[in-house]
Amino acid sequence: MKPDLFVLQAERRILLIRRQRVMLDYDLAALYGVEARALNQAVKRNLARFPDDFMFQLTPSEADGVRRLVSQSVTPAPGGPSNSSQTVMSSRKYRGRSYLTYAFTEQGVAMLSSVLRSRRAVQVNIAIVRAFVRLREMLLTNAELARKLADLEQKYDSQFNLKNAVESTQRRKGAKTQGF
Repeated sequence: MKPDLFVLQAERRILLIRRQRVMLDYDLAALYGVEARALNQAVKRNLARFPDDFMFQLTPSEADGVRRLVSQSVTPAPGGPSNSSQTVMSSRKYRGRSYLTYAFTEQGVAMLSSVLRSRRAVQVNIAIVRAFVRLREMLLTNAELARKLADLEQKYDSQFNLKNAVESTQRRKGAKTQGF
């Protein structure tokens, strides 16, 4: 995958959870080309490198919320064909997650580069950092535009209020003089 495609893939997978922009372990694993289990094992072997502000585990309700958000575009329509058997699922890959998902902040993603040492991991890490930077730039640009819009609204609101006051006064004067 080209670096620009990595950036686009990473941008689509950045979520806002607990007022922090994060990426989930299974999304990172997909980008790195490893299993989420392997990524989490590497992290657990190096837990000292991942304090709470770098990585946290989702609560069951947060995990359900993310699952619902993702499944809205993935699941078949109610009453439609299912992707797996409802009665027998002998393979572990069809049983679902046996642990709660980990969420990695921008700093946690950067720290993953010291834990995962493949060539692809380096390329993906660079792309993810660029995605976080682009997202931050877009948010700053939007904040700047919002500030400018608020300034314009305030400027023109005061002008319109003055104009409305003048028109109102003229109407009142006009209404009094018309009756005579």
